[in-house]
Amino acid sequence: MRPLIIALLGTLLCASLFAQQNAVTPPHTNLKVGDMAPDFTLPATSGDKVTLSSFRGKAPVVLAFFPAAFTGGCTKEMLGYQASLSKFEGASTKIFGVSGDNTPSQKEFAKQLNVSFPILSDFAQRKVMADYGVLLPNLGMANRTTFVIDKDGKIVHIEEGSGAIDPSGAEMACSRLAHK
Repeated sequence: MRPLIIALLGTLLCASLFAQQNAVTPPHTNLKVGDMAPDFTLPATSGDKVTLSSFRGKAPVVLAFFPAAFTGGCTKEMLGYQASLSKFEGASTKIFGVSGDNTPSQKEFAKQLNVSFPILSDFAQRKVMADYGVLLPNLGMANRTTFVIDKDGKIVHIEEGSGAIDPSGAEMACSRLAHK
C-alpha cells in the first residue's frame, strides 16, 4: 500500500511540475516608458465617451487595465484607487479603470464598489487592450497593467501583474509629475 501511495504522490508531483512549465505566461506590454500612449475613445460608466488625447496639456492620466469586474483582485484594485482618489486628485490626475467587460456590467461593478471614477469598456473591439499590449487574446480580457501618462501624452510609469493591484506605484509617479 505504501509504495502505491508514494507512486501516486510522485505522479501528481510530476504532473504539477509539467503543468507549471507549460503554464501560459501573460504577455508583457510592448510599450515602454517614454513612448506616446496610443490614443482611443471608449464608452465610460459615466455615460460619456472618453478620448485620451482630450487630456493632453491638461492633466496626467492613470489607465488601470484589469481582467474582469466582480473578481477578487480587480475589486481590491478598484477599491484601492477609490481609497487613494484624493491623492490622485491632489496631483490633478484623472483615473480610469479599463476592462473588456461591457458597460452595463461595469456600471453595476462601480455601483457595488461605490467607485466614483469612470471605468472604460473595451468590450466591442478589444482594440485598446491590443494597442496597449495587454490583451490576453484567448481569454478576451486584459492582463492587469497600469499606465501613468503625463500631460504630453507620454507614458511615464508602467506596472504589470499582481503588483498593479496596489495603486501606490501609480500614486508616486503622479506625485512626481505634480512636483516637476
